[in-house]
Amino acid sequence: MHLAYPTVVAALLFSVGVYGVLARRNAILVLMSVELMLNAVNLNLVAFDIRFADRLHGGQVLTLFTIVIAAAEVGLGLAIVLLVYRNRRMVDVDRMDALAEERDAPSVPAAETPREEAAR
Repeated sequence: MHLAYPTVVAALLFSVGVYGVLARRNAILVLMSVELMLNAVNLNLVAFDIRFADRLHGGQVLTLFTIVIAAAEVGLGLAIVLLVYRNRRMVDVDRMDALAEERDAPSVPAAETPREEAAR
């Protein structure tokens, strides 16, 4: 098998993943696009490992490490997305630009703060 076939497929997968990260607004679709990019890297690692056939099979070992890291990334990413959805009722990446929600300022006048009331 020629090395060009898996590398072309991996390049297409990676391109679709980059497009998904840049064009999508939903956080779950962005995570899926990152997974596509990681799978394209895995495909390249295995293809080059088969092509060069080293004795330690370094490409396949690196692929296993990448799969483990991807699984951890998906677990943390989905936990963050669920937490954001619980707090803000949305997972739109473009609208999540602040670290904290803006809350209304308290309507208590400055002269009646709790410190001043406790000092009386």
